[in-house]
Parts: sequence; structure tokens; C-alpha cells
Amino acid sequence: MSTRTTNENEASRRLKSEFLVQFDGVTSNSDGLVIVIGATNKPQELDDAVLRRLVKRIYIPLPDASVRRQLLKHRLKGKAFSLPDGDLERLVRDTEGYSGSDLQALCEEAAMMPIRELGANILSVKANQVRGLRYGDFQKAMTVIRPSLQKSKWEELERWNQEFGAN
Repeated sequence: MSTRTTNENEASRRLKSEFLVQFDGVTSNSDGLVIVIGATNKPQELDDAVLRRLVKRIYIPLPDASVRRQLLKHRLKGKAFSLPDGDLERLVRDTEGYSGSDLQALCEEAAMMPIRELGANILSVKANQVRGLRYGDFQKAMTVIRPSLQKSKWEELERWNQEFGAN
């Protein structure tokens, strides 16, 4: 539902217009209860007509340290995946700017490190013989899995929230 432009494909313009017309009709029945939820990572590109209709705008920021800690603990539950508390705290600090999906990808990449070390021996090793995760696995994984949102984009979303978001 990005801003409609004059050089936009006609079918796309018609689709957006039809959505807006149908959206207006959603609440025409006074007895009906309809909740419309939408999500975007580019709110600044939404059409003004869409913004007028979606009056409650909730900004969900990147996870802070306490949320990252909880997400990492959840992803790393189990004896083979647990990290000592000190390493977990370092990982929480190191992952500032990571989204929830970035953290998931990071954990998956780190979990592959002990398996990759086995090389050709992988077929002769039992699951309980694979070493546990180490902080170093995450350091290596962070060279591959970087935050998906640049700091400038993060700041742009925060500015948009200050201007248009709900408090």
C-alpha cells in the first residue's frame, strides 16, 4: 500500500483504490466487530489514504538487551545449546541492533559450527558426541549473520514513530 504515483502501473493503482474502498466498507455494520492488523517495515512509504484509515499505529522497536536475553535463552535451551551466564551476557551486548529473526539466524548458524568441525567424520559420530556450543561459535557466526537493519534505517523508523505513531 505504498504511495500511489502517476507513473505507477494502472492495475496496481486500481488494486490500491479497491482496497481503500473495501476497507471503508468494513465498519459499515454497527453490530460487527472487525479488527484489521497490518505490518510493514517501511511505514514511511504508506499511502496517505492508508494512514488516515489506520489510526492506531504501534511501533515495535528492535529488541533491547532484556528481550535479546530472553530470545537467546529461548533459542538456546537444552544442555547442548546452553552458554555460561557470562558468555550469554557478552552475546546480549554483541547483538545490539539485531532483530528477532536476525537472532534466530545467528543461533542457527552458530549451532552448525560444531557439526561443520566434524567434516567427513559426521556419519560416524553419534549426536551425543557433538560438542556443545561455545561463545566462539557465535563470534564466527556474527561474521556471516549481521543485523539486517542499518542504524540509519532504525533511526528513520524511530523518527517516523515520533511523528505518526501512537503513544
